Amino acid sequence: MIGLSAVFVLMGLMTAGVAIVSGRDRANPKRLNHAAFWGLYSITFLVGGLLPDIVNGIIVILMALVAGIGKLGPAPAERNTREEREASARGWGNKLFIPALAIPVITVIGANYFKALPVGGRNLIDPRDATVVWLAIATVAALIIGLAMLRPHLSTPIVEARRLWDAVGWAAVLPQMLAALGAVFAIAGVGKIVAELGDRYLPLGTPLAAVIAYTFGMALLTALMGNAFAAFPVMTAGIALPLIVQRFGGNVVVVTAVGMLSGFCGTLTTPLAANFNIVPARLLELPDDNAVIRVQIPTALALLLANTVIMYFFAYR
Repeated sequence: MIGLSAVFVLMGLMTAGVAIVSGRDRANPKRLNHAAFWGLYSITFLVGGLLPDIVNGIIVILMALVAGIGKLGPAPAERNTREEREASARGWGNKLFIPALAIPVITVIGANYFKALPVGGRNLIDPRDATVVWLAIATVAALIIGLAMLRPHLSTPIVEARRLWDAVGWAAVLPQMLAALGAVFAIAGVGKIVAELGDRYLPLGTPLAAVIAYTFGMALLTALMGNAFAAFPVMTAGIALPLIVQRFGGNVVVVTAVGMLSGFCGTLTTPLAANFNIVPARLLELPDDNAVIRVQIPTALALLLANTVIMYFFAYR
């Protein structure tokens, strides 16, 4: 069956390709740093599951050393001029959206109607990982559609992937690393400590109070840690499961789904979520790194209030 391991291999191959292209760019004085950083990252995808935890930890430390001490250089310039890109965009018009829109369309159809993709009486795709696998399939399909439409040089996809990843830099690895940090916190018992502090200092004796503590706590901890995946295991183990689900009988599916969305509200408000908030500002060449955050704060607060209401009225039904 095709599962997450296949997706990891696909990511590893792409990252290894980025490392190779970076290492061969003699015009970049930081080419060896880029090659080392993305090469180490590719190892975590390709064979990370086969390596001892201590080795994976050492790889992460080496990546931090490369990015922090050796530094990563600027992204390479576009191959074409701005005028050439604008002329090409006008020529293609809205057809340029076809590859991008293919990703959500194929993912939704595949995950909902061909979840396991039975072939010869056996499931070709692991049902537990169907959404992620179909997202990977959709991405590859979108790449093929783009190549068929635009007919670029075959090396263009990996070269452009390298340019984009170099522009994002170390922030590209934040979601994976922070999700791992959240798992470490959960194993270390931080969720239990949060539950004890909540019982001691917060008035959590009603279902509404527990919901407010969870949704606002998810947003706050996400803002402090920079990623909802890091905050989720801590707040869910500390507030959601023992209080909302076990004490007050809340629906665990509704609670966890809306809880994660509440965490994303915190993502919109923090510079620690650099891959979401700081990198776009720099890619758009905005004069203020926090410009994106300031625009998002009202939306984040409105969504957080809406998530709290939704959880209270639907979790206890």
